[in-house]
Amino acid sequence: MMLLLPPDENAAWLAPYAYGIVLLGFAFVLFRVFENWYAERFNKPLFRHYIVYKKLTKEQQEILEKEFTFYNKLSDRHKRQFQHRVANFIAQKRFIGRDGLEITERMKVLLAAMGCMLSFGRKNYTYPLIEFVLLYPTKFYSKANEAYHIGEFNPREKALVLSWEDFEKGYKITDDNLNLGIHEFMHAMQLEAKQGRDSDSTRFTRQFQNILRQLTQQEVKDKLDETRYFRAYAFTNQYEFMAVMAEYFFESPQEFKTNFPLLYNYTQKLLNFKFAGY
Repeated sequence: MMLLLPPDENAAWLAPYAYGIVLLGFAFVLFRVFENWYAERFNKPLFRHYIVYKKLTKEQQEILEKEFTFYNKLSDRHKRQFQHRVANFIAQKRFIGRDGLEITERMKVLLAAMGCMLSFGRKNYTYPLIEFVLLYPTKFYSKANEAYHIGEFNPREKALVLSWEDFEKGYKITDDNLNLGIHEFMHAMQLEAKQGRDSDSTRFTRQFQNILRQLTQQEVKDKLDETRYFRAYAFTNQYEFMAVMAEYFFESPQEFKTNFPLLYNYTQKLLNFKFAGY
């Protein structure tokens, strides 16, 4: 038999909990307002990483240490954060081999590491528009435009599609400004920023507009023509320019900064990227 308190006693007993829930809700709203103000004022998230750390397996960590240069440049604290993000990326995405390619742990770790490097300054780092990572042994035929590609981001299918041969070449050669992984992950980040309303997306959009405005300056256009610094493909359209510029930012930061300091500065702010000497 259930014993029920009189209505008035029920109300008195529940009142502190109701007040607590209201206060918690109000505090959460205030925190969100402050977080958005901070991101707007300082061009970076109030915090970009939670306290909890997910760990990689020993095999996965060894792959990072032996093969991913950027990881070894990080502080111990940032290494723990990077491992956590790589582990989350691997857990959240489905990796699929095409044309007989067998997916290995090494492939997963290196692909996740490349994406997490690009998004390391962001609070939202897992690329929600990507659910599948499709890997071909080499270039593949794309039905989207009936041509052979080495990489593409397909938002309708939520798929990042890459030639493993070209991805591997891109990450192994770290100073030629050709990095397929960075290029295609940047396309996914661009669309996410276009659709999103979070502080990362807002910052990306603002700094992207600053970059585009720089490209309209005659002085900058003259220097681009004179130096031929960025490869010709960058000028296909504004989105390809951003993807190519990200490759240059990571692979030749000092040269980029010397030649085009404002473009470098805006790219650094866009990614909130101040790690490992960048």
